Amino acid sequence: MTEIRILVVEDEKKIADSLNKGLVENHYEVDIAYDGLIAKRMFSASPYDLVILDINLPGLNGYELCHEIRSVNAQVPIIMLTALGATDDKIEAFDAGADDYVVKPFEFKELLVRIRALLKRAQYGIPTGNMLKVADLEMNLDSKEVTRNGNAVSLTAKEFQLLEYFVRNKNRVVSRADIARNVWDIDFDTGTNVIDVYVNFLRKKIDKDHEQKLIKTQVGMGYILKESGD
Repeated sequence: MTEIRILVVEDEKKIADSLNKGLVENHYEVDIAYDGLIAKRMFSASPYDLVILDINLPGLNGYELCHEIRSVNAQVPIIMLTALGATDDKIEAFDAGADDYVVKPFEFKELLVRIRALLKRAQYGIPTGNMLKVADLEMNLDSKEVTRNGNAVSLTAKEFQLLEYFVRNKNRVVSRADIARNVWDIDFDTGTNVIDVYVNFLRKKIDKDHEQKLIKTQVGMGYILKESGD
């Protein structure tokens, strides 16, 4: 069995050492970088199956490093592991290309579950067709382009994932917990409004200038994307 390689980018040595110990005990191969610029060079030089990175880093911060990694590898799972827990911080991380966000202090067991979920999604993802369509909305899964009534719609990576989930589940009510598990690979945190914020972002870009609204709220249940009706 090929060993899974994880790059940990963390400038606090005590945390980095603890992560290294726990991951190695769970049979992962681990490299540590204490600096964002060093991590960038390491990622460019070697293939990794997953990246765990802090935000407040010397050399290159976590947001910048995430952008750099995404510019060369769009698929590798990235987990932000940081003390910054505000909604705006999470949104910036997801917009930079992060797949998951874990706030310090954290339980290692929870981090391990999230690592396994992301690796499973990356390694055993179900192949998909390259086009999705609902009403006058079209999504190209290869080029990551979205159009509504023939007009281009610019989405961030996380907005694209959220829209894809809605489209694949059209005419079905999806709860916030469903969205959290399937788009963010996390259990729903009732203390955050990140999902609602992202749905509102998506609505402004997809529905605002169109008479036909696709994304609708089902009060007390969640959201539904459907072509017609209230």
